[in-house]
Amino acid sequence: MTPKNLKEHLTDPIFHTIGKTADDMGLEVYVVGGYVRDLFLDRHSADLDFVTVGSGIELARAVSERLGRKGKLTVYANYGTAQIKHKGLELEFVGARKESYTRDSRNPIVENGTLDDDQKRRDFTINAMAICLNLNRFGELVDPFDGLADLAIKTIRTPLDPDVTFSDDPLRMMRAIRFATQLEFEILPETFEGIKRNAERIKIITKERINDELGKIMRSRKPSIGFHLLDDSGLLELIMPEVYALKGVESVGGRAHKDNFLHTLQVVDNVAERSDNEWLRWAALLHDIAKPVTKKWDNNLGWTFHNHNFIGERMVPKIFQSMKMPLNDKMKYVQKLVGLHMRPQQVGEEGVSDSGVRRLLTDAGEDVEDLMILAESDLTSRNPVKVKSALDGFMALRERMKEIIAADDYRKWKNPINGHEIMERLGLPPSQEISRLKQMVKDAILDGVIPNDHDAAWDYLVAHRDD
Repeated sequence: MTPKNLKEHLTDPIFHTIGKTADDMGLEVYVVGGYVRDLFLDRHSADLDFVTVGSGIELARAVSERLGRKGKLTVYANYGTAQIKHKGLELEFVGARKESYTRDSRNPIVENGTLDDDQKRRDFTINAMAICLNLNRFGELVDPFDGLADLAIKTIRTPLDPDVTFSDDPLRMMRAIRFATQLEFEILPETFEGIKRNAERIKIITKERINDELGKIMRSRKPSIGFHLLDDSGLLELIMPEVYALKGVESVGGRAHKDNFLHTLQVVDNVAERSDNEWLRWAALLHDIAKPVTKKWDNNLGWTFHNHNFIGERMVPKIFQSMKMPLNDKMKYVQKLVGLHMRPQQVGEEGVSDSGVRRLLTDAGEDVEDLMILAESDLTSRNPVKVKSALDGFMALRERMKEIIAADDYRKWKNPINGHEIMERLGLPPSQEISRLKQMVKDAILDGVIPNDHDAAWDYLVAHRDD
């Protein structure tokens, strides 16, 4: 696409409606930012930003009136912006602004400005392009920083000195890495050096804003691009120290363990190739999170990471809490998969016994397929014999799971004996003894000692409670 024929691509009538409304009010109006970038990249965008040299709120009100019931207006007077929802589109209106910042805040001092002022405050050249919608200039591209050229060479670059851009608003460092990951672009070396110099400034950004960018990185086609850039820039250690701690290799007597950071990113990419589930990708990122704290050298076994899955499971809530991530079912899902991520391979190595498969199905529940994807993605060894053995085990496990699910769906299994009944019938207070007895019944059923039946389970509990 060339700038000469942009008007042919502005086919939605809303562009002419906004342009005509601005003409009637004597205002200049432009569609700017991500929509313009995505137009050249042939990507769909339902979020459109409009800048007018004047009041964005007044223009939005006039456009809303012209649309009638088709346009739902929301005004954000404190921010000088307004939004119209129209036929599946979100139209954001703002007046052209110029901004200045203080050192200890990312909240700018805002003044009215020109289109040039507004474009200078944009984060990257590819997001600083604007297309005029006024009738006499409809479709004209305004590209003062050669954003179109940067799109052509797939480059992320700041329109101004990167030290100014990133110091003013440190979130832009995360956005640079996010765009590089989503679009699979390169960050200009001078721009990346600016991120490295200003990395410490990320500390003034709220965790919620950082997580928003991390989520977009995680949802990208190849998330490892972003995490490598976060590491190389110095940001990873500041925002996710637990993941940063996975880096590095130690060697004793010529025997080294693998770099768990590189392994983890490969697992994340493997999962991303098979699933769009963002939280399964988070489970992949955190599946070995406890290896740095469990790593030990054993003269007979070499490097060991005993119980890193269970310790990692306990670390997940603390990581989510420190990062202000949701402490809800999503966290519990990630926590469960981290705790179980080694189980499928263990069951395969043990010969795929029915009791092992039943335990796997009951513990994983409805998430068993996600667990299998994680376990299979965790296979990154370069040893072909080891890989073949593990793949054979996974294949046998999948086949036996199908058979057991068909016979009795253990994904929905519930213990026929509950804690209240044990306390009431045996006169026991709440204690660890209740959990022990419930587990004893569960083991007997899963091992095939007794049927999955309430009366049989209770008879077994009474007969073996003192074993």
